[in-house]
Order: sequence, then structure tokens, then C-alpha cells
Amino acid sequence: MSLRYLWITGLAAAALGLAGCGGTDDGAQGAKRTLVVASDATYPPNEFLAPDGRTVTGMSADLAAALSEEMGVRIKFVNTPFDAILPGLAAGKYDLGISSFTDTSEREQTVDFVTYYSAGTSFFVRAKGGPAVRTLADLCGRAVAVSKGTVQADDGATQAKKCRAAGRPALKLLVLPDQPAANLALASGRADVGMTDSPVAAYQVKQANGRFKLVGQPYGTAPYGIAIPKGAGLARPVRAALQTLMRDGRYSAILRKWGVQVGAIDTSVINGAVDR
Repeated sequence: MSLRYLWITGLAAAALGLAGCGGTDDGAQGAKRTLVVASDATYPPNEFLAPDGRTVTGMSADLAAALSEEMGVRIKFVNTPFDAILPGLAAGKYDLGISSFTDTSEREQTVDFVTYYSAGTSFFVRAKGGPAVRTLADLCGRAVAVSKGTVQADDGATQAKKCRAAGRPALKLLVLPDQPAANLALASGRADVGMTDSPVAAYQVKQANGRFKLVGQPYGTAPYGIAIPKGAGLARPVRAALQTLMRDGRYSAILRKWGVQVGAIDTSVINGAVDR
């Protein structure tokens, strides 16, 4: 029996040892565990729905597939609103959350993270007549569209307070259910500025057929993390498998496929929050 087989078997055993989170056994495959992965599939190119309207695709889906192969487990994606994923993990509803989560100290109080990417926040506006925005301070007096539950929603709320404290024009923060709704608010003129993760903003501008443009520079670079229920015993196996993908080239190939290689990292860590 090869050392590689023993290693993968150990990872699978760790996954099998988790308390049930909806996973199923496949008797024909030796009771191979199915890990339930929650993702808000409204965030291309990281995670979004394929043309069939059901299948989750994108960088996150490909990475999850590679991890499942390396760990010897199955995965089942569940399309879930972003702000419901972390509570669902804490309640034992899902095994993993792979949905462009920024690893923050606050979120680490609820779940553990295994880091896999680095991203900042970018501003984007309508290509015709959009305001010049360079920093968060330039948002005073603007209507800003963000997705619910994101770090951008937090940043927008913090900046709104700063605008008021400085006696500057008010920042009107539009917190929408998901990123497509935030994009629609910008396109329709309800919002002046959109804010989202840098790879997502770049992809949306590229897909907008000239309607949007990026402005300013990305800020707040921080790690993305795969979210895992605390005490589930899966963080170390996931990190070990991810490190293997990084060493053998599968990780970089996935990022290149989706045009997001600029955020590649060399080493994954458990709970690597960076103060923003």
C-alpha cells in the first residue's frame, strides 16, 4: 500500500468522522462521505450558476472538485444566500462554505478558515458619467451599492459614519440581497458606485459590454478562506490537500482558467485573518 494511499485514506477518515451535516454514504464506493458545500452562486468568476441554472461553476467549484479528489470524498454544492452560510455552518447544516469569504477575526469567532486566495475591494461605476472615486473617503455624497453580509457592506457602513462625523455629504448605502442586485442598482442609476471583491469587479466590468468601468485602486487586500465549522476536525485535512494542489500545479491551473491568478498564494494557513 503506497504512502500516498495511506495519506488520502487518513484525510477521508477525518472527513468521515465529522458529525453528520447532511452528507450521505455510498455503499458501492466504500461509504465514501459526501461533504455539503454552501456557496452563494452569484459572484462570477468565483462562484456562479452554469447555463443550466442549477450547477455551481467557477473558480470555487473547480477548487472544491480538486480538493474532493485529493481527499477521497464527494461534494454536493448547495446554492445559499451569502449571509446565511456562516450561520448554517455553525448550526451543522453544511460541512464547508466556499464563497469568496474574507477571513476576518470577527468571522473566526464563528467558524475556522483555511486560506486559499488573496483579494482586495475594487470600486466600479457606470462608464458614462460615473464619478471619480479613488478611496473610501470619496464615497461621501454618493449612493453606494453592496451585497448583504460582505466586508464591503461593513466598510460602507463605517465610511457613512465617518462622512457624518466630518460634516460631509451623506453616504447612502444600498445593501442588496446579492451581487446581481447591486449591479442592477448601479446600471439603473439608483447607485453611483459599486463595491465588491477585486476579481469579481474586474470580471463584471469585462462582462458589462462597456457599461461599467473600474475606478481608483483596490484596497484592503486580505485572504479568502474556506469556512469550516469549529471543532469539526476538517480544517487540517483541507489545508493539507490544498497544499498538495499548490505544489503539483492544479491550484495555479484553476486560477489561470478563470483569469484570477493575480490573487494566488503560496501557502495556506488556518485562521489567517489580516487586520483591515
